[in-house]
Amino acid sequence: MHCILPGPCGPLRIDATDDVITGLSFMTGDTTTLAPTSPLLQETCDQLNAYFAGRLHRFSLPLAPSGTPFQQQVWHALQHIPWGERRSYGDIAGAIGNPRAVRAVGAANGRNPIAIIIPCHRVIGADGRLTGYAGGLERKRWLLALEANA
Repeated sequence: MHCILPGPCGPLRIDATDDVITGLSFMTGDTTTLAPTSPLLQETCDQLNAYFAGRLHRFSLPLAPSGTPFQQQVWHALQHIPWGERRSYGDIAGAIGNPRAVRAVGAANGRNPIAIIIPCHRVIGADGRLTGYAGGLERKRWLLALEANA
């Protein structure tokens, strides 16, 4: 099941089973709002709206992103980056005990299926520059500015 939440940085598609969130992605094309059809989807929308309002700094949702064990390890590490902070790909590689896996961390970061909630937008280049983001660099800038200003 899924719903479509209008968000301040564009519409978001939220995918879930009865028990877990499996995806959150930015939408293009037909972005007609689709109301939540389950308590979990409603809670996810409520938490996202609180995040966008600057009132929620840490999500508390059951997540089940589909990926390899390495990707899972990276995504788990991303969830430990505090609100308003940034980490480099090297920082994440070090946090998972594999400091030489910087490029693999970048690839896993780019395949994150649950945007925003698993905060891959908080990962930047070693020199502090913004690097690629599946939602586009403008959205990444917007999310980082939200967290810096709230």
